[in-house]
Amino acid sequence: MAGVKIALVAMVLSGCAATDPPDQATSSGTSRPTASAPSPESTAPTSPGPTAATESTGPTAATERVVLTRSGGFAGRGDTVTVEPDGRWTVVDRAGSRRTGRLSGADRDRLRQLVADPALATEAGRPSTPTACHDVFSYRLTVGALETGYVDCPPDGSPPTTTHAVVELLVGATG
Repeated sequence: MAGVKIALVAMVLSGCAATDPPDQATSSGTSRPTASAPSPESTAPTSPGPTAATESTGPTAATERVVLTRSGGFAGRGDTVTVEPDGRWTVVDRAGSRRTGRLSGADRDRLRQLVADPALATEAGRPSTPTACHDVFSYRLTVGALETGYVDCPPDGSPPTTTHAVVELLVGATG
């Protein structure tokens, strides 16, 4: 239920207008995210699990919005990265600070490959398990109706490979 709330908040936030017009957005951004105490929404799930499946053909970044929510950590972060099909991205932190930009052509192509990979749908179908860690980041990735994620906790084992690759790409390209 909390995952659905987070997804709804992410969808509402991603519908807001960016501070820069899409053609003038830069990757340097307009503000820096700040950390604050965790809110009930960011601390609800300790181990994200799948909530939706995808069609057999899978989503593609060319036609689907990609939303990554990173929550948790010692300082209680709550960042949402939204990437539009054309590569425009917006990062909104818990305090509402917003940064915008556009993925490079190479990053956009890599994102398309990763979200079209059938492994992503398989990872979304895996059951969630409780985590052994506290004060770690929890990642929730939504591509169209597909939702997957993981808790960054080494004792829990390796994160799902394709999901982790998308997270690393988006964090690196928008950070």
